[in-house]
Parts: sequence; C-alpha cells; structure tokens
Amino acid sequence: MTGLLVLRQNIRNFISKNEVYLKPILKLVISLTALLVINNRLGYMQRINNVAIVLIAALMCSFMPMNFIVLVCAIFIVLHMYALSLEAAAIVLVLFIVLFLLYFRFSPKDTIVVVLTPVCQVLGIPYVIPVTMGLVGTPSSAVSVGCGLAVSFVIQRIEESAAALSSVENDDMAARFRLIIDAILDNKAMLLMIVAFAITIIITYILKRLPINYSWHIAIIAGAITDAVIVLIGALIIDAKISVGGLILGTLLAVLVGFITEFFVFNMDYSGTEKVQFEDDEYYYYVRAVPKVNVAMPSKSVKKINTVKKRPAQQRPQSRPVQRPSGNSEK
Repeated sequence: MTGLLVLRQNIRNFISKNEVYLKPILKLVISLTALLVINNRLGYMQRINNVAIVLIAALMCSFMPMNFIVLVCAIFIVLHMYALSLEAAAIVLVLFIVLFLLYFRFSPKDTIVVVLTPVCQVLGIPYVIPVTMGLVGTPSSAVSVGCGLAVSFVIQRIEESAAALSSVENDDMAARFRLIIDAILDNKAMLLMIVAFAITIIITYILKRLPINYSWHIAIIAGAITDAVIVLIGALIIDAKISVGGLILGTLLAVLVGFITEFFVFNMDYSGTEKVQFEDDEYYYYVRAVPKVNVAMPSKSVKKINTVKKRPAQQRPQSRPVQRPSGNSEK
C-alpha cells in the first residue's frame, strides 16, 4: 500500500510540475480520438474524412479552450450529415443549438464529458461516465452527460436510416424530415439511458457527501447498482434492446474506475477520525475531522566516497634549544 501511495504522490507531483505541457497533449488526444470516431462512424464527406485534416483540426484544438473541441466535433458531424442529406444536417444543427444552450446554461465546465460520453458509448463502456461524474462533478453534470448521449444516439439512428434516406426521392423533402424525426423520437433507449445516467449521477453525488465513513465507497457501489437496475427494469418496460453482458461488464468497470478515481482524488484515513467541539459568542461548533492518507516521500541521501588516502605527515625531529655560553666564561 505504501508503494501505491508513493506512486500516487509522484504522479500528482509530475502533473503539477508539467501542467503547462500536459494540458495541450490531453486536448490533442481527446480531440483526435473524438474526430477519428466521428469519421469512422459517419465518413459521408470524403474531404474531411482525411487523416491530415483530422490532425490539423486536433492541433488547433490543443491550443484552444476546451469548448472549442465541442464546436469542432459539431462542425464535423454537421458536414457529414450535409453530405448524407440536407434534411439530416438541418435537424442535427437545430439539435446542436438546443443542446449548446442547455450545456452553456447549466454545466459549461464539463466540456470533456460532452466529448467523452459519445466516445465511451461507441467503445461500449458508457456506464463509467455517470459514476465518475457523480464523484467529481455536480448534479448539473447530468445535463452534459445527457447532451453527449443525445448526440451519440441521434448519430446512430441517422446512420441506421441512411439507406432509407437514400431511397427517398430528392424532391420529397417533407418525407425525409418525417423519416429522420420519427427515427429520433422513436428512440426509447436514448430516453432510458439519459434518465438512468441522470439518476445515477444525483444518487452518487448525494451519497459521497454524507458524513459517514467510506462514503465514497458506498456511493460508487450504490451508483453502479442503481444504474444497472434502472437500465434493466426500463429495458423490460419499454422493450428496448440492451446487452445484459455489456451491462454487467460495464457496471464492474464503472466500479473499478470509481475506486481508482477515489484513490487519486479522495483518499481518507478513517482510523484517525476526530470529533472537535468548540464555541464562540454566537454558535456551538461540532466538527468531524478526517485526515487524508499521506506518506512520507523517500529522501535521497548522497554519500561521498573519497578513495584517495592522505599520507601521514612526517614527524620532524624536535629541535633542541641552543645553549649560549655565559658572559664570565673563560676565553
């Protein structure tokens, strides 16, 4: 355990010292991953479905604010939808405007969640997001997670309806709009996931703030179980297709990621809990203090080894005092 604590402290020190360089690298990785996933899922416009274009856009995102990544991803999606059909691009653009208004109004600091939620949805591990955001975020983070889920499911439904859109005549714009809107509104799985993730974030946030021992551990397990139960029951009620195996594995992965997050963000030593009581002229104060788990970093000691032996100083013969002849001595 001590080795893990030392490793955690070394990682935190490394991040704090190199934050100026690590932030652009993190933005580059996130934007590059998101754009590659978008091009892989859609890829209707060949001009932007190019590695060079993606790299240039990702490099631009690495030196811009985090919200710029969301804007670039939205532009890529709208362009791909435009290559598919004008109606799909118009509907997605209106959807993005509504989601951006909700996002910037309630949770403008959760940019990374808006980008990572669709990516985790594509990778098949979306259940990690609500538990983690319940630990490090606020209840308003449910808006950002919901926006990310909405974008992911809308893209999926439009992608599934691509063959039907191509079969409709080009001059029948009303039929195209009706086909896309029906596909979006009929997506019961999207509504189920948004509701389940929102409830999970709120429950995890409430439980982690309780003044009890191991509140974060309880919040992680309870949040993951709540998410799984809501998804299962909701899938049975609305007859939605949910992978039970993926749900179980995703729940276990969510618990694992939650404990890793707790280890790096909120690692407490409950054995040293103290309760303090004091007062002033107006109030009595009852304080419960829980110390953090800290470990003394090993100090490096440098020993100087001198291989050169000093020769012992040669002892000089002691000089005897010179006796001078007295003045009355005979010549």
